[in-house]
Amino acid sequence: MAENIHPIFETILSKVDKENLLEQRGVVIWMVGLSGSGKSTLARGLEKRLHNEGILTMLLDGDNLRTGINKNLGFSDEDRTENIRRAAEVSKLFSQCGIVTICSLISPTNSIRKMAKEIIGEDSYLEVFVNASIEECEKRDVKGLYAKARAGEIKSFTGIDSPFEAPSSPFLEIITEGSTIEESLDKLTNSVYPKIKSGN
Repeated sequence: MAENIHPIFETILSKVDKENLLEQRGVVIWMVGLSGSGKSTLARGLEKRLHNEGILTMLLDGDNLRTGINKNLGFSDEDRTENIRRAAEVSKLFSQCGIVTICSLISPTNSIRKMAKEIIGEDSYLEVFVNASIEECEKRDVKGLYAKARAGEIKSFTGIDSPFEAPSSPFLEIITEGSTIEESLDKLTNSVYPKIKSGN
């Protein structure tokens, strides 16, 4: 920790106070999966559905974070770890305010996801594995990233020349291959909504 820094760990208002005000729990829905698996599509859909139910949300997307708070980071192992660390710290702040934070991030390794969970706190962390095969993700390839990676134009691309470790015990797994967006979104919404409203 830097010198002459004195964090305030005790505040007048607690997280529970803010959750009670909003009538919701400040959880972080950490959506992981390969590029093209459907994370961002489902994250945006979930945000809209929760908003329609009166839930205050914040959506953090990998691309958006890299144009702002993480714009100085590349894609080395160290920078990938720092990218997730910053995202987790920001998510924790929103969570402490009682806000439901939806994070759409590849989060390729078990160690990176473990770090995020430890920062956010186990009680507030809901890991959702958006699962689609690399073949299916390449078929979708909306951004043209897989084609560039196969051509050698992008280095250390997750799923091609950089590993992706599938979560072993996520809160929820959604297999988007062979399912419609609405079907996947229904499964996601029905699973996370009780955690937001009841805290079970």
